[in-house]
Amino acid sequence: MIEVRFDTDSMSGVRFAVSPLFEATLSIRALSDPAAAAVHLPWVEGARRLVAGLDLEPLRLLARSDAYSPDFLNPPPTGPMGELQDELDVMRATPAAQIRAEVERCYEDRALPPALQPFIDRPRAAMVVLEKLVRAYWDLVLADHWPRIRSLLEDDILYRARQLTDAGTRGLFSDLDPSISWKDNGVLRIDKHECDIGALNLDGRGLLLLPSAFAWPKVVLVTAAPWQPTVIYTARGVGMLWESERPVAPDALSRLLGSNRASILVALDCPRSTTELARILDITPGGVSQHLSVLHSAGLVCRRRDQRVVLYLRSESGDAFLAPAGAEALRA
Repeated sequence: MIEVRFDTDSMSGVRFAVSPLFEATLSIRALSDPAAAAVHLPWVEGARRLVAGLDLEPLRLLARSDAYSPDFLNPPPTGPMGELQDELDVMRATPAAQIRAEVERCYEDRALPPALQPFIDRPRAAMVVLEKLVRAYWDLVLADHWPRIRSLLEDDILYRARQLTDAGTRGLFSDLDPSISWKDNGVLRIDKHECDIGALNLDGRGLLLLPSAFAWPKVVLVTAAPWQPTVIYTARGVGMLWESERPVAPDALSRLLGSNRASILVALDCPRSTTELARILDITPGGVSQHLSVLHSAGLVCRRRDQRVVLYLRSESGDAFLAPAGAEALRA
């Protein structure tokens, strides 16, 4: 059990972010123990074949799920959308003394495995090797899936932001995870038996909230200095992450709009970019752009810019337009 204690400055310092490095290291746990990560079994089956020739032992030993895992493995991102290489650069730059201390803490309950001895003897060199290992692992089993995972995480953040606006702090924290509860005295209580530090005073540092696909089914915490206090929780909809992505539009809607425009409209139940729509619908990006232009002109979709990406979402008119066709499909 841990109680995270907010002060006035920290209350206004709650922020959200997406971290590809967190997803990479947390996914190692799913590979190591598929029975505990049943929701990811469709991914695990393919990933295990792809990494058969990669020595993942150092990562497996560092990414412990039953005890503390070194925080340098997952430096909390400083911006809203982390880039893998930027996060790897921060990881690699961890001071040698901190690397040794965190690895020793990770295995304070048992003898240090020989594969981790380089992190004690030659921590700087060990981090270079670790960075190359994470990058190779990412390229093999996560790079192709990242647009899909990122969309899931971004959609969760949009939902939480609306929740915070509509229902305040209590509404936000009461829905993150069953193990998390908000108390009226400015205390966030997290029931996590692996973390028994008692209380964590934020002291103006704010709190970083990271939605995650691979944290499921647990909440993961970063509490030790110098990292910003961080709560990693399971994103909404993770149970559908590996299901077939291509939406099936009702026949009546396809006859009215054409099959591609109908499929695009159905797919925009959450914010998606042109690139993502092209990937999941197997339509060229140019074709998607043309269809989106028509749908936008008709008022059926809306768009907004998120940094360098334009995201599209079905508008209220689009929802109303789709509802009769959806109801007809359900009756059929």
